[in-house]
Amino acid sequence: MSSTDTGCCSRIHSCPKPQGFLASIITKGFVCAGLLAVLLLGVCWAVLGKECEPGHNIFGLVILFLSAVCGGKMVGAITLPNMPPIPPLLGMLLMGLVLRNVPYVSDAVFINQKWSSSLRSIALAIILTRAGLGLDPAALRKLKAVCVRVAVIPCTVEACTVALISHFLMGLPWIWGFILGFVLSAVSPAVVVPSMLLLQADGFGVQKGIPSLLMASGSFDDILAITGFTTCLGMAFGTGSTWLSLVKGLLEVVVGILSGAILGVLIRFFPSEDQYDLVLWRSCMLLGLSVFCVFVSHVAGLGGAGGLSTLVLSFIAGISWEKQKAPVAAVVGRFWDIFQPLLFGLIGAEITISTLSANTVGLGTAALCVGVVVRVCVTFTVVLFAGFNLKEKIFISLAWLPKATVQAAIGSTALDMARSVGDEQLEGYGMDVLTVAVLAIMITAPIGALAIGLAGPKLLQKYTEIEETNTQDKDVSSPELHIQTPQAVESKL
Repeated sequence: MSSTDTGCCSRIHSCPKPQGFLASIITKGFVCAGLLAVLLLGVCWAVLGKECEPGHNIFGLVILFLSAVCGGKMVGAITLPNMPPIPPLLGMLLMGLVLRNVPYVSDAVFINQKWSSSLRSIALAIILTRAGLGLDPAALRKLKAVCVRVAVIPCTVEACTVALISHFLMGLPWIWGFILGFVLSAVSPAVVVPSMLLLQADGFGVQKGIPSLLMASGSFDDILAITGFTTCLGMAFGTGSTWLSLVKGLLEVVVGILSGAILGVLIRFFPSEDQYDLVLWRSCMLLGLSVFCVFVSHVAGLGGAGGLSTLVLSFIAGISWEKQKAPVAAVVGRFWDIFQPLLFGLIGAEITISTLSANTVGLGTAALCVGVVVRVCVTFTVVLFAGFNLKEKIFISLAWLPKATVQAAIGSTALDMARSVGDEQLEGYGMDVLTVAVLAIMITAPIGALAIGLAGPKLLQKYTEIEETNTQDKDVSSPELHIQTPQAVESKL
């Protein structure tokens, strides 16, 4: 090798190489995403032709999906010293907003409304399936009174508060006020569960079971919100008198529960346990029936029944499969990894900033803030006599704040139904609900994650501290003091 070549090689090796966060952004955000985009668009163009050109539907969906994935990765990679991670779903939502509202880009990234609505409905079916599988029957039987209070009372009171505020401030009819109230009243498992797992792994609050309390209560809180939402949705789109609309809403709840129970029993026996690739068959059957329930309920004019049917179906299937449901839940989780960027990206892409009314944004934010404050105060009240000290009560109240997953899943459902009806006034109400739901995600998700991560070490007692003060009285290896790993908690949930 010549001296010139040796000098070039030495200069190349001496050049600074990107490391850490910068290297992660370059490799994951640009190189991998760029190659994946070229590959996906190339394959789609070879099959579909002009549909994959800018300004057409497939091109818009591919770009939105990849942008949402990159946005989630970049936001999730932001780590600050002594600060909890920012929820990646916020980056997915922001990328959808950017693609919809940047000039020229919005013209190229076109997405058909029917495609958007259908994909969001599929994502709704998947997240409800995960929620149903995540319910533990043993925990339901042993549920303590405090868990019931934490799951039911704050959700109900916040929904009623938001309905009252939105009726007088935003001018929404009462039934639409309750639709908005139940959309906003659900806590987000996507924010609460990962944050609580981190605290539990470090031993914070495990002595009194605070992480387990909040993670278990979150599922029931979401189910209550979805049930209230579907009931009010049936009343909002019912024809005839108020009483007939109320009966129709209750009928949707009954139909959803009964149909889900029947399908859950069916999936208990089909496919049979002697089938090859049993997990694959069960996953396909469960997801197929869940998506079928969501779509056929709209065709039958019972839009609220589909979500409940999916919840009941997956819950009964999980009971019948017992310990064998974990592999199926893992498969459903993989599907959610694909549809989560689509869901949050499409939700962000529904909002056109230039058409938003400052009145709607301002009053909607006010209704959201009042509801959140009332929720925090009510949560503090319901745990007053539950055996927690003052700091723990404050932490539980703050941890019950973030909203994201359910708001994205059901926030646009009313708008989609209004568009199918073709009523401009109902579309306006639906857009108001969606706008406030997006504001709720953008405001409460990062604040809630930061509140849990920062307040937890300061307000909760750490396991090591308890061990030092109670060494004389208690055995550290006793089951009551055993710290479960995040993997063990996730398998139980």
